[in-house]
Amino acid sequence: MATLALFCKVVDNYGDIGICWRLARQLQSEHGIAVTLWVDDMRTFQRICPEVDPGAARQRIAGVAVRHWDGQDGEFAPADIADIVIEFFGCDIPPGYIAAMAQCEPRPVWLNLEGLTAEEWVEGCHTLPSSHPRLPLTKHFFFPGFTAKTGGLLRESALEAQRLAFASDPAAQAAFLARFGVAQADMAALKVSLFCYPHAPVAELFSAWAQGGEPVLCLVPEGVAADAVQAFLGAEARAGAARSSGALTVRVLPFVPQQDYDQLLWACDLNFVRGEDSVVRAQWAGQPFVWHIYPQDENLHHKKLGAFLARYAADGALDAFSLRWNGAAPPGADGDVAPDWPALWSALHAALPATAARAAVWREQIAAHGDLATNLLRFAASLK
Repeated sequence: MATLALFCKVVDNYGDIGICWRLARQLQSEHGIAVTLWVDDMRTFQRICPEVDPGAARQRIAGVAVRHWDGQDGEFAPADIADIVIEFFGCDIPPGYIAAMAQCEPRPVWLNLEGLTAEEWVEGCHTLPSSHPRLPLTKHFFFPGFTAKTGGLLRESALEAQRLAFASDPAAQAAFLARFGVAQADMAALKVSLFCYPHAPVAELFSAWAQGGEPVLCLVPEGVAADAVQAFLGAEARAGAARSSGALTVRVLPFVPQQDYDQLLWACDLNFVRGEDSVVRAQWAGQPFVWHIYPQDENLHHKKLGAFLARYAADGALDAFSLRWNGAAPPGADGDVAPDWPALWSALHAALPATAARAAVWREQIAAHGDLATNLLRFAASLK
């Protein structure tokens, strides 16, 4: 059985470990790879996978060997080294591990799994080699992406069938949401999931929703936009808390495991997502979504967001709303003028049917490029 080691340092809270955990599970369950996942932040891992014991140095979950990466280099022998070694987003795996890699015959395949971007330069950098300055090792860069010249996106083989079954079963949708206190009477409202970074203009959006003409049910995981949610509730934003004001009802959900998060995306009419892992799942969900992109210095994330919107091109209203949601003014707009959130929401709401139609077409387009796990293994095999 082929072996693979995947190293993950948690930087963007749930995005990094979310991606790595999905990839590790798929490699093990669908491709029969013996995967060892090294993680430095076990408590964050536990929030998306309740089976994790944050105090354990070694454990096995869903067939994957999980190791706590505690920052110590340690001693490694060639027998400890996997056939394929993946560092996620240039996380600098232990020097001792690299030294042992150089002693292996044959050498392991070494990949740097990069972050997701829609920018065109990625196609020229995908699978490029990089020689180690001292050791006889070559690392290759592997980029996820949205075109045939990239590695594609993470997607389990059964995901679409599961989504279709859920979408065609209103009783299953209602039963799922009922677990979080959503009553049958609430099902007629526009259902919105909210997952964003703390600096998102949530209070302004809540105000626009509350003053709007259509009922909105906002489902927000505990700990997300905590200040704005608490201000709206007038109480601590704990799981199970809820309050209605005007046309808006906000309900706080527990932080759910990954599989339940997929169902939440499927059950909602509009999804606000953040970072990389949840935006990929939102695309497979085929529902309208707004992406809160991970912030970078000098507003480089605005360029990345613009590149994605240019490819996605769902609707002018979605572009304008998404840019303002991320603190960027649309082209030609005065960035010093405060966004008119009621107008932005009204335009986006009116465009939701067209955005939903585009989302379905987009899902088919990106699926045609294959899934990241399969593409990654195919490339690794080509290096043997």
